[in-house]
Amino acid sequence: MSTYRLKNLLSPQSIALVGASPRRGSVGRAILGNIRKANYAGEFGLVNPRYAEIDGVAAVGSLDELPFVPELVVMTAPPTAIPGLIAQAGRLGTAGALIVSAGLGHGPNSLAHEAERAAAGHGMRLIGPNCLGIMMPKVHLNASFSAHMPNGGNLALISQSGAIAAGMVDWAAQRGVGFSGIVTVGDQLDVDIADLLDHFALDSSTRAILLYVEAIKDARKFMSAARAAARVKPVVVVKAGRMAQGARAAATHTGALAGSDAVYEGAFRRAGILRVADLRELFDCAETLGRIEPPPGKRLAILTNGGGIGVLAVDRLTELGGIPAAIAPELRRKLDEVLPPTWSGSNPVDIIGDADAARYVAALEVLLADRGNDAVLVLNVQTAIASAEDIAAAVIASVGKYRERRGRFAKPVLAVWVGAEQKVMEALSNAGIPNYPTEDDAVRGFMHLVRHREVAHLLMQVPPEMPGNFAPDKDAARRIVANALAEVRRWLDPVEVRQLLEAYDIAMVPTFAAADVEQAVAHASQLFAQGATVVLKINSRDIVHKSDVGGVVLNLTSPDAVRVAAADILARASARRPDARISGVIVQAMMVRAKARELIVGLADDPAFGTVVVFGRGGTAVEIINDKALTLPPLDLQLARSLIERTRVSRLLRAYRDVPAVKEDVVAMVLVKLSQMAADIPELRELDINPLLADESGVVAVDARVAVGRVEPKFKGKGPANFAVRPYPSQWERHLEVRESWPVFVRPIRPEDEPLIHELLRHVTQHDLRLRFFAPMKEFSHEFIARLTQLDYARAMAFVAFDEATNELVGVVRIHSDSIYETGEYAILLRSDLKGRGLGWALMQLIIEYARTEGLKIISGDVLHENTVMLEMCRNLGFEVKTDPVERDLCNVRLRL
Repeated sequence: MSTYRLKNLLSPQSIALVGASPRRGSVGRAILGNIRKANYAGEFGLVNPRYAEIDGVAAVGSLDELPFVPELVVMTAPPTAIPGLIAQAGRLGTAGALIVSAGLGHGPNSLAHEAERAAAGHGMRLIGPNCLGIMMPKVHLNASFSAHMPNGGNLALISQSGAIAAGMVDWAAQRGVGFSGIVTVGDQLDVDIADLLDHFALDSSTRAILLYVEAIKDARKFMSAARAAARVKPVVVVKAGRMAQGARAAATHTGALAGSDAVYEGAFRRAGILRVADLRELFDCAETLGRIEPPPGKRLAILTNGGGIGVLAVDRLTELGGIPAAIAPELRRKLDEVLPPTWSGSNPVDIIGDADAARYVAALEVLLADRGNDAVLVLNVQTAIASAEDIAAAVIASVGKYRERRGRFAKPVLAVWVGAEQKVMEALSNAGIPNYPTEDDAVRGFMHLVRHREVAHLLMQVPPEMPGNFAPDKDAARRIVANALAEVRRWLDPVEVRQLLEAYDIAMVPTFAAADVEQAVAHASQLFAQGATVVLKINSRDIVHKSDVGGVVLNLTSPDAVRVAAADILARASARRPDARISGVIVQAMMVRAKARELIVGLADDPAFGTVVVFGRGGTAVEIINDKALTLPPLDLQLARSLIERTRVSRLLRAYRDVPAVKEDVVAMVLVKLSQMAADIPELRELDINPLLADESGVVAVDARVAVGRVEPKFKGKGPANFAVRPYPSQWERHLEVRESWPVFVRPIRPEDEPLIHELLRHVTQHDLRLRFFAPMKEFSHEFIARLTQLDYARAMAFVAFDEATNELVGVVRIHSDSIYETGEYAILLRSDLKGRGLGWALMQLIIEYARTEGLKIISGDVLHENTVMLEMCRNLGFEVKTDPVERDLCNVRLRL
């Protein structure tokens, strides 16, 4: 249900606490004390039928005895009482409940299910059960049993663990880091991580979002919310269970590589989330993101009074992919003017152990003015010569003046005062300078900023166009899979595999299935006639790794050699695997490419995230080498390239010594084709091409296995049942004919349409822009247009219309559903010189059709009173039109579907 009524729960005007107890050490008493200590200003009531008052606070016997209707009810009552309390609160009109109590169970016959049904009947939202509670400093609300209340700030924390949240609060109290909100979700009966991502992404007081995740319940919902949030602010996650092994045995190399944590890693990357390894790194992220904005680049200047610690910082920076800022001749000259001759002359800028406050400030001002770096890290090692506290004070003053001059264009400044007293760290924190215990922590903090900027840039990138000649034979591929399912087979036979790959223009070596020795000789003779050498492989659906049973023989050059090898393979396989069903042997042309790279590409099925795409170094030792990367489909060329670059083998695809580079983008195109295959044929369970040979002439699949099975939908809503990220909805492409027989082609928007949107806006008058955006619009940034064109097709859709005669973009209509997927808000924009030709009417009808198909109940929008043409169209389409009660120059329009 996402953000529906979440504001009522997280910023309530009134609260009731049910289940508080006078017993010391009880959860209810702790929460009562925390609510009072936080100085919550709204109405507050206490409900306990056993006591007239608790700790001086009067109590009533039931919710309906309160003199007000609470927006939020905090429940610490016994689990058996929870469903009834929720039903009672719902009847009163309460917006939601925070269920701290544990023990409600799971499943259809549990108390949790009863509570969920009771809430649904009244549109109530539920946080919990089994959680620490919530802490919202901005409204002075601490409805938790945490030991401390966090300070106000700009970080949001969403945690599946109450203990982790409590630990973050304690750490933040020591470091002076504040929070816009902390929510522990517990068992996520209703409100989940995705809902809260949506909420804090839109919260103007939240600069960054921190997540502690143990497992994702609804992967499609999570991916949609995470991708939307990561586009506008940093989202950082620490995921527990990184070393947990997958619960199922994989039948292919691809499946073995796609372990549970590897899939989460791929999903986080796909969503644009920064992943950290542990709580220490999460604390570093909080320290950095809570105080400074990401720099424009990754060049770091390091100022230090100790050469050793400076070199360690450079080492870590280089290891993590950062760049030590260069000391250009002009910068060296300026530093020479203010530093003694013994300074290092390079980065790190070592100003020697006797450096005092004045020397620090002089060097820092030069570095801050230099355009050759993107941020400055100041390191100080205490000495008996100069006071660390005085140096910190001088640095704080210098940075403050610099920030006043530069404003939002100021560079980030980070600090490490090794072994300094707490008051020094507090002074740096109070000045908004992130500071760390060690140089390693500081460099990691800087690189978190860099990674967020890179991720945000990647999310906003316009992907390259797909080759126009890629037209898969979907029908042929579907027939192959359907035939196997009709015969109740899990595995496609080798010939079917080759036909399936060829249907998607993925080349495979000539492959034949032979039931016995003489068939093998006959097929091999055909290949010999073409000048080929032959390889034989055992053909058994039960023998996954053929070489393990001596089931592969290479370099066969004559019929006699094939006859002997086939007999030997069948005998060895029967002896070593008497339980296996053996169908014969596979006969293939021997592919000899001396300088080809052996790769693995494939698809795997994850219980939580559905289909995943795998790429890595192939061959028989694929699991041992374990050089792989995973991501979630759908893929375009840019995403496929990014997947490849995450592996070590990607470096071998480039030219080296006498080995030519692999033909550009041929490997990436295979990944894109497999992604499309998975979208077209959701019955694919696992697909493994190993090896895929790649060289300067292209790619060819040497061996492949494909497992199929009936579709078991993992996700709610439209789109492929096996995709956590919805693919491009090509089924919504339309050819329309509007007034005066004007032919128009309409399709869903694509990221690469960004330049076309810019061109469209050149043909829209300032008057029409003001009617659309409710304000004068003189400039449209790349980021602004990217947010319009880069949709996930789950909660937002936009259609672009093209004049078929000129292929020019002439209009766009979009709809964005609310969090509970009941109401969608529409917007429409046409070229000003083409209005009045029926295009607006046609696009509105299309978006209404789309909303009905998606299951939305209402389409709404805001229209300026002066936009009489739009209002008249809305009335003709059946919209209800009312003046906005607050902004009287606006009309609210609503269409019930």
